[in-house]
Amino acid sequence: MNFVDDSKSFTHQSEIDYPVDKVFPQFNNLQNFAAWNDYFREKEDLSYSFFTPYEGIGSAMKFSDKSHEEFGDLFIRYSNVNRTLRYQLFEGDSDNPYLIDVKFTAAGNRTKMFWNIHTPKRSYLERSLNLVAEDFFVNSIDKSMKNLYLLLGNKVDRDQKLASIKYDSIMVENRDGELLLGVNVSTRNTKDILYKNVLMNHGKVINYVKSDLGKKEDEFGMPVLITNPSNLKDKEISYFYGVPLSKRISVSDNNFSFQTLNASKVYYIYYQGNYNNRVKNIQELLKKAKKDTLRNGQLLEEFLEEPTENQDVKLKLSLPVYR
Repeated sequence: MNFVDDSKSFTHQSEIDYPVDKVFPQFNNLQNFAAWNDYFREKEDLSYSFFTPYEGIGSAMKFSDKSHEEFGDLFIRYSNVNRTLRYQLFEGDSDNPYLIDVKFTAAGNRTKMFWNIHTPKRSYLERSLNLVAEDFFVNSIDKSMKNLYLLLGNKVDRDQKLASIKYDSIMVENRDGELLLGVNVSTRNTKDILYKNVLMNHGKVINYVKSDLGKKEDEFGMPVLITNPSNLKDKEISYFYGVPLSKRISVSDNNFSFQTLNASKVYYIYYQGNYNNRVKNIQELLKKAKKDTLRNGQLLEEFLEEPTENQDVKLKLSLPVYR
């Protein structure tokens, strides 16, 4: 150990078969980062807390296992979109962080990443850890790249399916039942307020499922808003906003509850545009049900892409129908 430095720096290069504009957001958002990075995935029973801003400079997250034997903090200290990121990783109670710099280089539809990792200064008795640090991180990075490749593959497949959607045509299908976890909401039904309220509750649900419940993106489905279609013109509107889970689990926060969607026949229509203009398509579904002398259930608004402020939405609007 006399010959082991108190800290160590090393580099590593990795490459992935996706363009940088797809890859960089997976690093720049810590909720995304924790979902595929092997450093976190290989640790059992980790729970997370994420802090605003959720991406870019100033992003922060805490992680801990149930026994609090493994815990720490991760920060983004520098972010130059599609080019460079700097992380600080603190393990346990240590005041000395790992410094991790990642440089992104676009190579057509591929992205090259150059990692520069500087280990924290260690006490004399701990310096032997620096002997294995490089092998540990290189192995973790390589596994992480495989995880990210699979995740992006799923996203690209989903994007291709979205690109082939036929909008504004009413179709029919038998929809499977689902178990949703989310929040019940009442809000004023105005163009300025409703969508902002939806965005707020989307963030609340996703953060709870990821942070408090420790669910990864592939462990829950696309968010669904459930409301009574006959109330769409009321001054106040009530709705349930949640995400599908595979099974019921213990939930300690009373703000969240489960709602069961029964399997049913549905009329559905895809909509793309301003959220407030979706009502015309909903009315088409109601007219179709009435014309076919069918009764209808609650309206389901499934968000095919994450809702974002000042952006058009992509929705699958479904209306359960029965005699």
